Amino acid sequence: MPDPSAPRRGVAFITLGCPKNEVDSDRMAAGLSGVFDVVADLEDADAVVVNTCSFIRDATEESVSVVLEVASEWKAEREGRLLVVAGCMPSRYGDELSEAMPEVDAFVPVSDEGELGRVLAHLVGDQAPEGAPDAPSRTTPGPSAYLQVSDGCHRACAYCTIPSIRGPYRSRPLDDVVDEARLLLAGGAKELVLIGQDVSSWGHDLPGRPALADLVRALARLEDLAWLRLMYVQPDEITPDLLEAMATEPTVARYLDMPLQHASRDVLRRMRRRGDGAEYLRLIGVIRGFMPDISLRTTVIAGFPGETRDDARRLQEFLRDARFDYVGVFPYSPEDGTPADDMPDQVAPRTRLARAQRLRDICDEIGFERAADRVGSSLEVLVEGVDEDGTPYGRHRGQAPEIDGVVLLDRELAPGDLATVRVLDTLGYDLVGEVI
Repeated sequence: MPDPSAPRRGVAFITLGCPKNEVDSDRMAAGLSGVFDVVADLEDADAVVVNTCSFIRDATEESVSVVLEVASEWKAEREGRLLVVAGCMPSRYGDELSEAMPEVDAFVPVSDEGELGRVLAHLVGDQAPEGAPDAPSRTTPGPSAYLQVSDGCHRACAYCTIPSIRGPYRSRPLDDVVDEARLLLAGGAKELVLIGQDVSSWGHDLPGRPALADLVRALARLEDLAWLRLMYVQPDEITPDLLEAMATEPTVARYLDMPLQHASRDVLRRMRRRGDGAEYLRLIGVIRGFMPDISLRTTVIAGFPGETRDDARRLQEFLRDARFDYVGVFPYSPEDGTPADDMPDQVAPRTRLARAQRLRDICDEIGFERAADRVGSSLEVLVEGVDEDGTPYGRHRGQAPEIDGVVLLDRELAPGDLATVRVLDTLGYDLVGEVI
């Protein structure tokens, strides 16, 4: 039994990868409450938890690099320090990591992240924390918070490692999501960002098969909510009911992130995905019919196995016609254990990179034009703080956290404030405005 008068040990988190990992880290941190102190500075920590990403090879390499850096610099600095590796990398590579990384004291895969407190307590010889609290636990402060509505994936995209890392699709019950939303709003969040591997399939595995539109309506009417944002919405699940809910609920941001990945029907079928460029353009027309002012984001993959020059040109033409506000462009990354890794006609790495850069150039040109179209308009902006140069900034409803640029402000306001801002200029995807 630990001495109750002794100072509690500090635990720091390093989170890599996507917003879903940020939510996982937040939940792990909340689960340590009462036994360990979660600290921001590594120098105040007795243990560091690196929550890793392993979605693609580059992410795995970054995770390995960060773990080894923490081991060689922070852990080696003082005897008794502990290093725990959590998240996607232990889920994907399992026992291989124990031999490859003897510097690590424990590995915690995604499925066991709720046991982090017990793992740490075992390492230090303390009493393990009691069972998880009945209510959802989160610690995230700030004006914007991610709200995870599902985990895992039921799709079988040929390039993707997510099903093997996070398992089959699992929707969180509506009441659980709403309870956590209330918790986040009570903690000061003004914006909730719905995330999951596939938000659009929410409810398909729940009793009564509720739809995403039902969840959107339930959340949109919560007290103290300013904005509700949808990320990772697959195109084949965008229904008129969902679009009507987005268009008619005032708190729902006119923003949609739908990963399309390509426009060539041949490439999409090899990816094991539905649709094609013509279908997607019709869908975009329907979406803009409901919400003419909507901001649209997508992701595309360049150089997938078998992609021909005609396929690459078809994708370029589609992106010119679709005129997205934001596009994430990724060169195809071969991943061990995926069907795409064994496909014939692999595109040369240099070609993949060149095609990806060409797509980025096209999308930046369009995205900058669409940003410039906002000059002279007035926008509602959620204030986030001050950047490293001392410039106040926030985001408008058409900008998701961390990926879509910001609105630079002419004076400082409190984080979480909602301000009306007139747009005066642009800097790429960033807007420059004055508070009115």
